[in-house]
Amino acid sequence: MKMQYHPDDATLLGFANATLERNFAVLVACHLRHCPRCRQRLRQAEQLGAELMQRLQPAEVSADCKQALFDRLDESTKLDPAERSATVTAQQHEPLIPALLQHWPEQDFDTVPWKRIAPGIQQHKIDLGSSNLSLLRIAPGTCMPSHGHEGSELTMILRGSYSDEIGRFQPGDVADLDDEIEHQPIADRDEPCICLVATDAPLRFNSWVPRLMQGLVFSFD
Repeated sequence: MKMQYHPDDATLLGFANATLERNFAVLVACHLRHCPRCRQRLRQAEQLGAELMQRLQPAEVSADCKQALFDRLDESTKLDPAERSATVTAQQHEPLIPALLQHWPEQDFDTVPWKRIAPGIQQHKIDLGSSNLSLLRIAPGTCMPSHGHEGSELTMILRGSYSDEIGRFQPGDVADLDDEIEHQPIADRDEPCICLVATDAPLRFNSWVPRLMQGLVFSFD
């Protein structure tokens, strides 16, 4: 799977130091499973984080905290290096990913209980508590309303493709957008475009019709 667009370095650094909101972390974890480039960038971010940690002044901790750390280290040393690496990867990534997305390249998205939110656009919200993560299904040739973002948005293509002012996004690609970006995605005509979308604030529509409908049908906030 060849990918052209990826999470930016700040997003990967946030993933490495566990400061991303859970919805963004889920999406990044899905991308990492299929992107050697970003796995390499993640390792670099983790190394940077380790170097920064080494510069911190030590702090006193309780005896119970020390013992818990030593117990975990003892458990990890019982594994050979290959097993230890595989275990770390599983612990970091697999628990983040909902069952619906565990094998997304082969997932039958026709069985998803889609909800129509606008002509040619369907949505399925993934329950992550207070975090907003959704699947979006855009019919072939459908044009999304032109919009910006009140906060951050990550979009990963799972199937099909769309084009906007930034470029053409295909399976595995990630659009990493902030509040300065405005765009209007248009799904390609050969098949539906299915995306995984994580946001931390409402969209900012540029015309009055979707703004009027936002509280009724558009539920990306």
